[in-house]
Amino acid sequence: MKKKILIIGSGFSSLSAASYLAKSGCDVSVYEKNTALGGRARIKKINGFTFDMGPSWYWMPDVFENYFQDFGKQVSDFYDLKRLSPSYRVFWEDAPEDIPSDMRELKAYFEKHEKGSGDKLEKFLAEAKVKYDVGMGEFVTKPSLSIKEFMTLDIAKKGMSLDLFKPISKHIRSYFSHPKLIELLEFPVLFLGAKPQNTPSLYSLMNYADMALGTWYPMGGMNKIIEGMVSVAESLGVKFHIDSTVEEIVVKNNKAIGLKINGEIIEADRIVSGADYHHTEQVLLPESNRDYSEKYWDKRVMAPSSLLYYVGLNKKIEGIKHHNLFFDESFENHATEIYDTHKWPEKPLFYLCNPSKTDDSVAPEGKENLFFLVPVSTELTDDGEEIRKRYFDLICDRLTTHIGEDIRSSIEVYESFAHSDFVSEYNSFKGNAYGLANTLKQTAFLKPKMKSKKVDNLYYTGQLTVPGPGVPPSLISGKVVSELVMKN
Repeated sequence: MKKKILIIGSGFSSLSAASYLAKSGCDVSVYEKNTALGGRARIKKINGFTFDMGPSWYWMPDVFENYFQDFGKQVSDFYDLKRLSPSYRVFWEDAPEDIPSDMRELKAYFEKHEKGSGDKLEKFLAEAKVKYDVGMGEFVTKPSLSIKEFMTLDIAKKGMSLDLFKPISKHIRSYFSHPKLIELLEFPVLFLGAKPQNTPSLYSLMNYADMALGTWYPMGGMNKIIEGMVSVAESLGVKFHIDSTVEEIVVKNNKAIGLKINGEIIEADRIVSGADYHHTEQVLLPESNRDYSEKYWDKRVMAPSSLLYYVGLNKKIEGIKHHNLFFDESFENHATEIYDTHKWPEKPLFYLCNPSKTDDSVAPEGKENLFFLVPVSTELTDDGEEIRKRYFDLICDRLTTHIGEDIRSSIEVYESFAHSDFVSEYNSFKGNAYGLANTLKQTAFLKPKMKSKKVDNLYYTGQLTVPGPGVPPSLISGKVVSELVMKN
């Protein structure tokens, strides 16, 4: 008889876990509280515009290819993947510059800013490749339940190459001194949730993902990945339920025996939660069955929250690319406001995605699809319409300065999404957008565990457990937790 497994949530990690568990012969059902599948990678359709609500960067294409290959499929079976060239545009204080996707051109770009840095970049990325191969290979595929998993001679030797105790800020500066090059190499750290000086240099693997493996875009938008994963899961018999709010994990004799959903108890042999870990523990479980206290959670270092804007213009605009990073203000000041002082930023860096530059399907003909993101502290809860409007005007003023055109008079669609929405839509702990910060003290076996220590048959996956934040790690998290479930 098939084991019956219930999965909470339908984000990347949940869909991944569902597919692998179904492939292993389990009877799998997925329960999603919202009206559409995909978690943070849902889409918003308004007046002919299609907005990706969350992730918009497609890095580490090998991870996606490996996922689909595990089910006898290819990425191309579900969406067309296009490499962006240039990878993105950076708006510095003095002028915008395009970051080439071609390695020879990228080396020339570095050389232009700092003599000798072209060859240094080659060495830097060669070292980053070693970290990528080891980090994204052997290390992220472990459930990290215990330090003993890492106490082998082979892993110890490989671990020496990962620079776990050296901050990435120091590592980058050992190669480069030009401030633009340093900021360019440090920017992926913002997605990891900590200041560069608090992030292990292991994560230069992100630079390898960015500059060597490239920045890609799935035509139709990031939700095409979700559609592909749902298709794989359904072909294996996974059943999906939307508008299904999990009210309680039913525990009997310290065993999870089912879920209470919309007032009904549904029995199961195993429960996997891809929902917010803190919400699952602190809301869905009795206090006596929780592994972690509120005090523990309050001490966690969180990745940022985000202030997001979905904007549709009634015309095309020039001067921007598909991905645009506005580094025209102080990186250090903004990072301090996010992680140390927890204030609304005075002069924030921000990101602008313009997918209609690449994909005609996401906006009506002759119109433009824009997605703005401002990283902010998770401690900011006063995100009413007044402050959202103020920050939108601030970033529009900056955009106008750089491209010589004010988009505000051409806005046809405008919606915002902030801290309170992350909480209400995703039960997100402290309104975080990316999960736990990847600090040394929150890496591998130091993260919240994938398997409950107090409740048998209960497992966790997603960005608050291993391997960490980001879309590729979420796919891997789902696979790792499925193997753990089957092993047990």
